[in-house]
Amino acid sequence: QVMLVESGGGSVQAGGSLKLSCHTSGYIYTTCRMAWYRQAPGKERELVAHINPNGVTTYRSSVSGRFTISQDSVKNTLYLQMNSLKTEDTAVYYCAAALNRSPCPGPQEYNYWGQGTQVTVAS
Repeated sequence: QVMLVESGGGSVQAGGSLKLSCHTSGYIYTTCRMAWYRQAPGKERELVAHINPNGVTTYRSSVSGRFTISQDSVKNTLYLQMNSLKTEDTAVYYCAAALNRSPCPGPQEYNYWGQGTQVTVAS
């Protein structure tokens, strides 16, 4: 059974930094894409960034230049480095993965999700 476990959330002042981690365990034979999503109170879940197995990344415009998504295939861990945090970045952040699918699913189709980690940015 594949599991995704996030860590690294917390509270930080505006302008500060946090680094989220998402460790993947279980039997994985195909990695199509991994991503970070977030959901703020009263808002819909939104894509923050995603990364393909070859390292190609995509970011939503509001985090581009401040956030960096990366992966360590040896450690089976996905990261999100968040710098210059703003109060509007406050949300629960979720790790998502499109795994063990052939062919790979569409752009925002993920079949595994983590439990989420809270990020709170204070002014």
